[in-house]
Amino acid sequence: MKIHQLSLFLENRPGQLVAPCRALAKAGIDIVTSSLADTAQFGIFRLVVKDWQKAKQVLEAAGSVVNVTEVLAIEVPDRPGGLAGVLEAFDRAALGIEYMYAFTSGQRGARAICIFRFEDPDKAVAALRGSPEVRVVESEEILGK
Repeated sequence: MKIHQLSLFLENRPGQLVAPCRALAKAGIDIVTSSLADTAQFGIFRLVVKDWQKAKQVLEAAGSVVNVTEVLAIEVPDRPGGLAGVLEAFDRAALGIEYMYAFTSGQRGARAICIFRFEDPDKAVAALRGSPEVRVVESEEILGK
């Protein structure tokens, strides 16, 4: 259920994002989804890849400092109010969200997938079990393993 996400700190200047992407491409590692957040001094590039262990090695060999965190992929109805329903389930379970980002498969009628970072992913999984509004997506569904 939990997915490993890689986070890289990048200087906030032109050209910093291309280097890790080029290193992953050269190693044949597919990026499933990613997010980039910035501050005045640096950016945080978060990504989910098909082979996180190999990606971590490749990125570190290319000079990046890589942090690995566990996140959950949650299926969200791709319609108005879909995200609100999922967030209400989190509220009922008293789960705080550190951050999130989303992606879709691009297929018409598909459901969106949101990557959520909770302080305690295991507690989040336990709290969400049995919630009709929430489906935690298995890593195999996203990563194709």
